[in-house]
Amino acid sequence: MQIYLDYSATTPPRPEAIAVMQSVLTQQWGNPSSLHEWGNRAALILETARMQVAGLINAIPESIIFTSGGTEADNLAIMGVARCYSKPQHIIISSVEHSAISEPVRMLESWGWDVTRLGVNGQGRVNPEDLKAALRNNTVLVSVIYGQSEVGTVQPIVELGKIAKLHDALFHTDAVQIAGRLAIDVNNLPVDLLSISSHKLYGPLGAGALYVRPGVELIPLLGGGGQEKKLRSGTQATPAIAGFGVAAELAGKELEGERIRLIKLRDRLFSLLENVPGLIPTGDMINRLPHHLSFCLEYADGEKISGKTLVRQLNLAGIGISAGAACNSGKLNPSPILLAMGYSQKAALGGIRLTLGKQTTEADIDWTAIVLKQVLQRLVNVELVRS
Repeated sequence: MQIYLDYSATTPPRPEAIAVMQSVLTQQWGNPSSLHEWGNRAALILETARMQVAGLINAIPESIIFTSGGTEADNLAIMGVARCYSKPQHIIISSVEHSAISEPVRMLESWGWDVTRLGVNGQGRVNPEDLKAALRNNTVLVSVIYGQSEVGTVQPIVELGKIAKLHDALFHTDAVQIAGRLAIDVNNLPVDLLSISSHKLYGPLGAGALYVRPGVELIPLLGGGGQEKKLRSGTQATPAIAGFGVAAELAGKELEGERIRLIKLRDRLFSLLENVPGLIPTGDMINRLPHHLSFCLEYADGEKISGKTLVRQLNLAGIGISAGAACNSGKLNPSPILLAMGYSQKAALGGIRLTLGKQTTEADIDWTAIVLKQVLQRLVNVELVRS
């Protein structure tokens, strides 16, 4: 029995997306910048996808800039704003950002930019009052992740965005985990920049988008032919973008029904695991992504028992989940997200994430709970015997 529960990492491309990609690869393979018929056909595919992605977030098509994925969209937002200034300014992010935000910001910091990293509570949520206190006269950008990928917490983006706008700072949010799972309307959301990724909503890998509110100025990261309104040079990956567009349109149509279904499955699994000794739920249990469960192990030690251990053990049982701790050069490092939320070093080595999707069934949920309990019991008993 194979059960995939890592939909926050990537989703399987839906058949409709694969079909349109095959069509583009075999029939509409022209360069969309070319002026002849072959180019015109490719350009039509590209602009259709732009309308489809824009429709998912209720944006105008002209505000969608296609990228290679969520990481590039995040980098374009952060560095594109920063490059507009000849001298270092001040930027604010949260302490639970994805590395696609935290790493370019660390680079800016090394170049002399002032950076404020907003703390979070034990559920991983930013306090809007902390943002108010952190804003300065030279704050040019605030970036707060919308849905945290590791612990599932959804941030108060509306309130945070309004605070940023009152101080004339641009506001960006990484909505990679939100798009296609919760409704987004940029006309009612106080954001200037918003990142999306295709492969998180059943589109192909290699495509993403940055929403840029009309009037917001960015300096591009790439020099070249000036594609994507001169913000992202390079011939567009038309097949991947076409698949992205179809997936985005269908995600919007199915969003509400799928959201309700996933919440029921998510809460069922939380309920089945709630009395497992040493398995501690993480993240905000109310303001939470509909498909997302996360835990840490109270008895993790980083050597014999860790989140990585559970990933390997469940993989042997045919179940795919993920862990928060990172392994670099053979050394296991605690999750920076869990550390920022106040967890101990040991607990932060024991983070795991189970994320549900279109193919997840109630039977999958029930079997996963059984297997996870058995694996934990075996690991703990083995460790007790050794000690």
